[in-house]
Amino acid sequence: MAPEQKKLGYDDTPILPGTKWHVHDGNRPQPPVVTPGTASTQCKPGAAPSDAVILFDGTSLDGWVSKKGGPAQWKIENGYMEVVPGTGNIQTKEHFGSCQLHLEWAAPMIVKGEGQGRGNSGVFLMGLYEIQVLDCYNNPTYPDGTTGAIYGQFPPLVNACRKPGEWQEYDIIWEAPCFDGDKLVRPAFVTVLLNGVVLHHKVELRGVTSHRVLTEYIPHPPVGPLELQDHGDPVRFRNIWYRQLKGYDEG
Repeated sequence: MAPEQKKLGYDDTPILPGTKWHVHDGNRPQPPVVTPGTASTQCKPGAAPSDAVILFDGTSLDGWVSKKGGPAQWKIENGYMEVVPGTGNIQTKEHFGSCQLHLEWAAPMIVKGEGQGRGNSGVFLMGLYEIQVLDCYNNPTYPDGTTGAIYGQFPPLVNACRKPGEWQEYDIIWEAPCFDGDKLVRPAFVTVLLNGVVLHHKVELRGVTSHRVLTEYIPHPPVGPLELQDHGDPVRFRNIWYRQLKGYDEG
């Protein structure tokens, strides 16, 4: 006879509203096991979690294309990609929606320009919603265009920039908008951390992002590419991965 299995939880407690599960229900699905990644250092990126989809591992741009068409033309060396000014934005072949996104970037060590002209690039979620990349270490600019801003909509809560040339880390929780035909059913929400510091906490976006104008939502598919911007500065990127966001009990 097999040994009796230890009972987990309770089956005589109230049902949680909106679910079929009791409070402390031992039969509720166990959270899936994910091996966490390791922390990055200035010299070496950390490892991604075990269930992450790797978008850039430092060796190849095979998973990326130029927004102009054709292969991505940015430079790869020493485990990072670097913007080649004039070649245009690049985007992933992979399309995805709500996610946890991690990427690391570094502005040029040699400082040139000021304001928006220093270490400028951008991270476009689904190719439409920009989180600003900029060297704002001792470099003020308009607040809704500073490092980590939801561009043209919300300034970051704080400036948590490291020095030019140092690696900076974005951790982004992206909740994609939902459309029913041309109707917006649910707006987009985003949480952004820079170097472990909260810049935005579940902020509701006002629509797509753009320059010098008010915007609104434009109906689009539930998934889209990650796009990185060529703004004319040799900004570097490394260690880019995402994890799909799932609901409770989905496994």
